[in-house]
Amino acid sequence: MDLALLRTFVTVHRAGSFTRAAALLGLSQPAVTSQIRTLERQLGRPLFLRQARGVTPTTMGDELAHKAAPHLDALVEIAETGPDNDASLRTLHLAGPPEFTAERALPALTELTGDDGQGFALRASFGNAEETLEGLAAGHHDLAISTARPRGALLTATTLCDEEHVLVAAPHRADQICSAKLGPKDPPVPDDLPVIEVHESLPFVSRYWASVFDSRPAAPGTVIVPDLRAVLACAIAGAGLAVLPRYLCTLALKRGEVVPLYEPAVPPLRTYFLVVRTGTLAMPHVARAHEWLHRAAAHWG
Repeated sequence: MDLALLRTFVTVHRAGSFTRAAALLGLSQPAVTSQIRTLERQLGRPLFLRQARGVTPTTMGDELAHKAAPHLDALVEIAETGPDNDASLRTLHLAGPPEFTAERALPALTELTGDDGQGFALRASFGNAEETLEGLAAGHHDLAISTARPRGALLTATTLCDEEHVLVAAPHRADQICSAKLGPKDPPVPDDLPVIEVHESLPFVSRYWASVFDSRPAAPGTVIVPDLRAVLACAIAGAGLAVLPRYLCTLALKRGEVVPLYEPAVPPLRTYFLVVRTGTLAMPHVARAHEWLHRAAAHWG
């Protein structure tokens, strides 16, 4: 079987589209379509079902990708570094949510970028769970940190850590709550207290309210900024309440810049997963980073 055909097949499988696969491979879409048809004729079975938006692999397609992808990735590893080259020449491509990656993962991994003979270069990109997992499947990243566990056999996920969410605000906002007149069935936070969030849908505040108060927040977002570090800065400045990961606001809590508005017996948690393409842990630089992050996560609690 022609390895070039397999490479095209795996790229289409990861990209979910002939068009995206063609862009990744530097080929025309007709060329990619022709190669997939050739491979299907050789195997005597269809590998993809064509849809309005991209393609969906058949059972045969999923089985072939599961078997072939790790070996093709290993061949790419050899081709890029050479069988005798030092592992320090490798580059690890990491993707994940901006705040967690910047505050947790990158400080841990920079210890592996030294010149000890086993180091590697490091490149990072930020995105939400859907973006990072799509990029990982398409081969843009080696390692992804995600708040969603991927489905299917193409990607392998392991639990990295849990983060506790905390409802916080500047001290004078807490004083407002103490002076507010709340009913016995009301959440212990006034409905008119301004909300700081990362998106108009209030994902963090809504999740907290549902988990802790079994209700929905009544107030709309007053300040919307797409980075939790900016949310914290606005909370410190007194713009309103915010729900933040404890690791991100621990120092501000210690300094008294923000205070917890409510401390439930069981705080809401969010789980992070460390995700790789199945089979790529055979690559030394990916395996070392994967193990190192798990070791670091054991001390993040």
